Amino acid sequence: MDGIASLLHGFGVALTAYHVMLMVIGVMLGLLVGVLPGLGAPNGVSLLLPLTFTMDPVAAIILLTSTYWGALFGGSTTSILFNIPGEPSSVATTFDGYPMAKQGRATEALSYAFLSAGFGALLGVVLITLLSGWVARFALKFSSPEYFAVYFLAFASFIGLGGASPLKTIVSIGLGFSLAAVGMDSISGSLRLSYGFDSLVPGISFLVAVIGLFGLGELVVTIEEGLKIDGIRARLSLRDVLRTAADMPRHWLALLRSGAIGCWMGITPGGPTAASFMSYGLAKRFSRKGARFGQGEPEGVISPETADHAAGTSAMLPMLALGVPGSATSAVMLGGLMIWGLNPGPMLFIERPDFVWGLIASMYLANVVAVVLVLTTVPMFAAILRTPFAVIGPIIVVVCFVGAYTVASREFDLWLALAFGVVGYIFKKLDYPIAPMVLAMVIGDKAEDAFRQSLIMSKGSPAIFWANPLVTTLMSLGLLLLLWPLIARLVAVARRPIP
Repeated sequence: MDGIASLLHGFGVALTAYHVMLMVIGVMLGLLVGVLPGLGAPNGVSLLLPLTFTMDPVAAIILLTSTYWGALFGGSTTSILFNIPGEPSSVATTFDGYPMAKQGRATEALSYAFLSAGFGALLGVVLITLLSGWVARFALKFSSPEYFAVYFLAFASFIGLGGASPLKTIVSIGLGFSLAAVGMDSISGSLRLSYGFDSLVPGISFLVAVIGLFGLGELVVTIEEGLKIDGIRARLSLRDVLRTAADMPRHWLALLRSGAIGCWMGITPGGPTAASFMSYGLAKRFSRKGARFGQGEPEGVISPETADHAAGTSAMLPMLALGVPGSATSAVMLGGLMIWGLNPGPMLFIERPDFVWGLIASMYLANVVAVVLVLTTVPMFAAILRTPFAVIGPIIVVVCFVGAYTVASREFDLWLALAFGVVGYIFKKLDYPIAPMVLAMVIGDKAEDAFRQSLIMSKGSPAIFWANPLVTTLMSLGLLLLLWPLIARLVAVARRPIP
């Protein structure tokens, strides 16, 4: 009952004309970010973040999350109509979405995508609603050792469950830790890794890094791969949407299975991209029409879209509850919370319930707004995408540099953004994951502070990380995930038949 009362209070916070207007603006901006190649949800959110510094935190997070939802929907539109995934998590949607569009079933494919995406997002928000009360009660048990154990668990999860090479993930995290350490040490006050450059004394802004990594880096990759836009025109009508909605219950098993996969991958650091590919693979394996996947099968659109949006929404739970982002975009939002003076983690539910429940309520509303807007604006955004990339590309570059300069009005940040663009390009070409590096830059100093404070409490003894059942459980899970790739390899070798 407390959860229902808190949610109703949250709707009271979110249902104001100002906040609804921000939802509409955020979704529209997100749709634009999603359809433009070279941009993506992490970069779109990071570009907007400097504009929220003077806003109320509730209004700011509503704008950013609405942009996130819109970007996910926009990526689906380009995947189906142009065979160009606007988001990495929309790649799996191209496998059957574009073939359906080529067969003259573009409106059907779009309707399946948007309705299943709305269903997946709803599952994610319901999960957050149900678990939030438990998290609030759990919050009172945390101190410095528990916080460090949570951060350790987050980094270990990326290594054990992230999907990329464990060694490459460790390199990415290590680089993020190094970048997070640049500047003044928050405990001793000494300068670290500044090498005599005054511009490095304040540290390296993760926002500038994200703009370079996701914006400029992706843009260079897009240019190198060559962008060929061969679009299919589509116009959605209410009759088409209702007809598809009436057919959705036939795919209930795919919806529930994909929703469960998405929620799990959102809470863990798997993220929306891994969730969409996993969901598509399982749907193809277990469907009676698996042989038709890749030729325009509706379940091939429903499964990745449901998982994608369920994961994107669920990723907000560990970000709010533990200060551990489950995706690159939620890592950017985590940095935003700290900039607004909020401390992400279990105590946030107790100290700022208006913020948390206002956000949760807005997630219900913003996803409805996103579904309605995307169904009515497909022709407009399809027309925008037909603009020559020679025009779109320079606009994206200008937007990225303006966003980087807006962070602190420093010329040095422009050079940093350019340098991170090169790093992002190299990471993409060598298949190094970027999200772990962003995570390390965002919470690396917090993990270090928690570790050092814990050792101060124990007078230097690491036994404090095994001092009670809670911190022992968290550390044990972290060690298990850290060693999981090695364990899995040893199990595979043991099962291999002896010749």
